[in-house]
Amino acid sequence: MLFDTIDWSQPWLARLRRVGEALAGSDDWIEAACALSAERGLSNAAGQPIRFIAQQSLPAGIVYESHIAATGEVPTRHNLHDFFNALAWLHFPNIKRVLNALQAEAINHSRSRGTRGPQRDAATLFDENVALFVSHDDNMLEALRAHDWRTTLQKTPDAFFSHSEVILFGHALIEKLATPYKSITAHVWTVRMGSTWFAMSHEAQQSVLDQHIASMLLEGFDNSAFCHLPVLGVPGWWHEQDAEFYADTDVFRPKRQRH
Repeated sequence: MLFDTIDWSQPWLARLRRVGEALAGSDDWIEAACALSAERGLSNAAGQPIRFIAQQSLPAGIVYESHIAATGEVPTRHNLHDFFNALAWLHFPNIKRVLNALQAEAINHSRSRGTRGPQRDAATLFDENVALFVSHDDNMLEALRAHDWRTTLQKTPDAFFSHSEVILFGHALIEKLATPYKSITAHVWTVRMGSTWFAMSHEAQQSVLDQHIASMLLEGFDNSAFCHLPVLGVPGWWHEQDAEFYADTDVFRPKRQRH
C-alpha cells in the first residue's frame, strides 16, 4: 500500500500529521486534497483555484509548472512524491504560489535563452528539498551557516526548540525520510522570528511563515541563499545522537573555505 512506509509518529511529520493522515485514510486522497484546497480557497498567482488532476491529463508538450500557472491544475501521480507535494500546497499555499510563478516566468525566459537559468534552478531546489530553519537567536543562524554543528545541534531537544524550529517543506526531502538514513541533507532557508512566534499555535506559526517567506521569495533569490542541514541531526529526530554521531564529517561536513 502507498502509505505503509509513512510513520506518522516521526517528529519531522508532526506538523503534517493531522491533514496527512486524513488524506491517507480517505477513499481517494487526490479528490480529498481537491476538496481541502477548495475549502481553503487555494489559488495560483492568476487567482485560479488549485485542483489536483491525474498526471495523464497534462497535455503533451506542456511543461508541468507552466500548466499550473496557466490553469491552477496540479498534475498528480499516485505516489508519495506527489502526495507530499499536495501536503505542501495545503500547508504553505503562498510559498507554493510564488515558487510556481517564479518557475513559470523562468521557463518563459529560458525559451529564448536556451538555458534553465539560476532562478528556475533555485525555485526548484526550494520546492523539492528545503527545510525552514526558524530562530530568534542570531547566533544560532550564524552557526548554522558556518556549519558549527556543536553550537547548532549538539544540545537537548528542549534547549534547541526553546529558540529554534525546523520545518520540512520540500516534498522530495520528506519523501526520502519515509525510509530515513543519516546522510539526508536539506537545503535550508533561514528565517529570524521574534520570540512571540514561538508562543503561537502550529497553525498560526505556519500562516505567519507562509506569508513572510512568500514575500521574501518575491524579491528573487538564487542557490547562494541556501545553507545545508543533515536533518536527522536535529535534536531528538534520530537515535544515538552522541558525540560520535556528530563527529561523522562525511555527513556533518565542515564549512568549505573559499580561496
